[in-house]
Amino acid sequence: MWKIKNQLGDRILVPADTVYHHFQNTNLTEGVTGHYNYLGNMGSPRISRIFSERRDPGSALFLEPFSSFYVRPMDFYFTNSNVPYTNLTYNKAGNKVNGEERFKSYFSVNANKRLAFGFNIDYLYGRGYYNNQNTAFFNAAVFGSYMGDRYQMQTIYSNNYLKVNENGGITDDRYITAPEEMAEGKKEYESVNIPTVLNATANRNHSMNIFLTQRYNLGFHRDIAKAENDTTPTKQEYVPVTSFIHTIQVERARHTFRSSDNVPNYYDNIYLSPTNKVARDSTVYVGIKNTVGIALLEGFNKYAKAGLTAFVSHKLSRYSLMSTDSLQRDQYNETEFYAGGELTKTQGKFLHYHAIGEIGVAGKAIGQFNVKADIDFNFPLFRDTVSLIARGEVSNQIAPFYMRHYHSKYFWWDNDMDKEFRTRLEGELSIARWQTRIKASVENIKNYTYFNQEAKPEQNSGSIQVLSATLSQNFRLGVFHLDNEVIWQKTSDENVLPLPDLSLYHNFYMQFKLAKKVLSVQLGADVRYFTKYNAPAYMPAIQQFHLQPDNDRVEIGGYPIVNVYANLHLKRTRFYVMMYHVNKGMSKPDYFLAPHYPINPRILKLGLSWNFYD
Repeated sequence: MWKIKNQLGDRILVPADTVYHHFQNTNLTEGVTGHYNYLGNMGSPRISRIFSERRDPGSALFLEPFSSFYVRPMDFYFTNSNVPYTNLTYNKAGNKVNGEERFKSYFSVNANKRLAFGFNIDYLYGRGYYNNQNTAFFNAAVFGSYMGDRYQMQTIYSNNYLKVNENGGITDDRYITAPEEMAEGKKEYESVNIPTVLNATANRNHSMNIFLTQRYNLGFHRDIAKAENDTTPTKQEYVPVTSFIHTIQVERARHTFRSSDNVPNYYDNIYLSPTNKVARDSTVYVGIKNTVGIALLEGFNKYAKAGLTAFVSHKLSRYSLMSTDSLQRDQYNETEFYAGGELTKTQGKFLHYHAIGEIGVAGKAIGQFNVKADIDFNFPLFRDTVSLIARGEVSNQIAPFYMRHYHSKYFWWDNDMDKEFRTRLEGELSIARWQTRIKASVENIKNYTYFNQEAKPEQNSGSIQVLSATLSQNFRLGVFHLDNEVIWQKTSDENVLPLPDLSLYHNFYMQFKLAKKVLSVQLGADVRYFTKYNAPAYMPAIQQFHLQPDNDRVEIGGYPIVNVYANLHLKRTRFYVMMYHVNKGMSKPDYFLAPHYPINPRILKLGLSWNFYD
């Protein structure tokens, strides 16, 4: 299996999804090790508490909160195998009233050793344990690849449909934190009976992606070396020297917001049809990007120690927004033209490096640039391999379009923003045998762009620094295992960029085999925890997280979330049983991962995954 690394079609090999470790967490919206804040229901909008994990949303601003479900073309897995490969995965929790289900299927087959094709289906339905918060998502994709000596191609066509009912959070946090004050003498309130701010509001997103990257290799044939006494005919291999590269990506995304709720003072402004209490907002984005390049490849002779690529790209974007004239739409067109280069070394065991950068030369791209680089050293130490990795990035980019322009009933802005200048340095030490990974980074951001207390885009005029350090250390004693992750972060301006000081994840489990060592078993409990901070609030009308209002500021965090589980792996089948949030009621009930959005109560979750190779 592999996924595409960048717009040049470079590939990253990835293992097949057969590992049962952490399988019970793969469907959690908060992430495998609990890095994300979200609204409580499966698939609901989320944002990472770990700043370095927050991706540039680009033109997909309304899809980025659904990163637990929405897969960008660069993150899609391709397969080339001599046997058909199928994976079926099913996750379930709760009942038909408030439960959640997710079904995924992936199929790939080869027509010959070069040509492969397949499809992917992903269906998610979270009914929700609180009023009006259900999620209904569907993704269907078909893909193909041709990996010949001279011609290579990878393509994917994908459609996503996402519907989210919005409840605006619960009306009073005391239904969770002090239920005795709200439940008329009862110990607690049933989650489905807790009143919510909104009851007739929903967001919908539909996106379509077509992605195709192809290259033609020029090269020569050479004899494959064989043993001195080998009398078999000499075989030859094709050695590519130069590649001509072309990548095209077509995107179309439609976002709609519907609401008939009438909550006094919930929105500060009404820009369209003040006498009509119903909101029917919509926007459409269409983008076409072409990249062409020429590459001198690594390793075609002993002097070609690295690969070198030059490329240019052109992107045309069209946005359609609401207008004060109900019979018209406001149209915006943007053109970007970039030139760039790539330097890479992937062969060998000791040293690898990769650098890619581009600079804007015409259209909206003028003045923009982005450069990324990484280098790793790998050397033996005490019968182990130690890896030292350094990464760096510098960029100067305009804010995403929807942070510069957006028109709707309750929110309206047309901003002239400065470019956001970022520099980032990161170092990492990894020792495989000791299961140790230490990482530290520093990032500086000038003109940081964010959603303020009024849920409107704003830029910080100065610079913000973010320091972070991560320690991952796993221990083992016989059948007992303890996995640990500790992340420390410090921001120079908590009023503009709030982050928790500490985020922790610990997983204690027993791992052993049964039934003549063909059944692998994990029995354990894990906990995720972060220190209190003023976490971003969520605004349904723009489907984004923003700084908390000054008159409604609450801290979240300081509450451990504990799950107990059993993981089983039998040949091609993985299965788990997990009691989610098992510690509910054992400590102060402060289980929020976003302001006024409590997480689900104690739930039994089940999951099953089959792999077929025929």
